[in-house]
Amino acid sequence: MLLLGAPGLGKTYFAKKLAQALGTGFEFVSMSSLTAGWVLTGASAQWNNARPGKVAQTLIEREYANPVVVLDEVDKAGGDSRYDPMGALYALLERDTAAHFKDEFIDVDMDASHILWVATANDESTIPEPILNRMNVYAIEQPDADGARTIALAVYHEILDAHHWPFPHEPSESVLERLSTLPPRDMRKLLLDAFGTARLANRDFLVPEDIDAKKLCGRKARLGF
Repeated sequence: MLLLGAPGLGKTYFAKKLAQALGTGFEFVSMSSLTAGWVLTGASAQWNNARPGKVAQTLIEREYANPVVVLDEVDKAGGDSRYDPMGALYALLERDTAAHFKDEFIDVDMDASHILWVATANDESTIPEPILNRMNVYAIEQPDADGARTIALAVYHEILDAHHWPFPHEPSESVLERLSTLPPRDMRKLLLDAFGTARLANRDFLVPEDIDAKKLCGRKARLGF
């Protein structure tokens, strides 16, 4: 499947949760930093520093034959056109050909047809049509007010469950209201910072002022010595 939507909506987070729900493995591939197809399919052992590709490593070294593999920002795949990083997907996204996948380094047929591919993208216009035709495309819209509130509450609970901090199980309505104006990715960043701000103020609860969106503006913080 291809999850299409604006940055920060939680597309990769969804894929991780999908892997957990299915009880299978999870592998992340950043397509924006992928320079050549051999990163996925391996390079011939005749080359110096050759090694197996991501697909073979996932199938051999991990515990599952049907892992969720996330191709993050597939619309930003670049690199040398002679070694198209998207080229490997033409075969891997077709069940019949994926069943006889051969990594160039290992040079042995393996069944990659059970891999669950989840691609994310912000813009489908740069993705080749044959790749799009091999995927089910789902457009992810910005959450409405109720949806954003539900996400904010879920992120709050997840952070508390992970750290066991002495904060109330439910944040105040004013805190939820401020959080719900943010993209899901930013909710997590600012909540983590807000918990720290509250503790520095000797509080075990959050107030709306703890959630400071100005900290997302890319300004560098100064450290004094």
